[in-house]
Amino acid sequence: MSEKLYPHLLEIDRAAREHMDAMLPRVMEAAGVTEELKACNPMRWVGLMNALKAQAEEIIFSELIWT
Repeated sequence: MSEKLYPHLLEIDRAAREHMDAMLPRVMEAAGVTEELKACNPMRWVGLMNALKAQAEEIIFSELIWT
């Protein structure tokens, strides 16, 4: 009714995307996910990327959404 929900949701979405963009390269480096791995074993790369993205999303959800 006060029209504050949509701007708030946009801000949460923006913060979550920024957090993901900052976090994903760090966890990729820590896990050893490289372009070389992508070239020589694409299925393993996809599996690792899916797992890392899911882990990062859980962290972001716990920090931004479920608090």
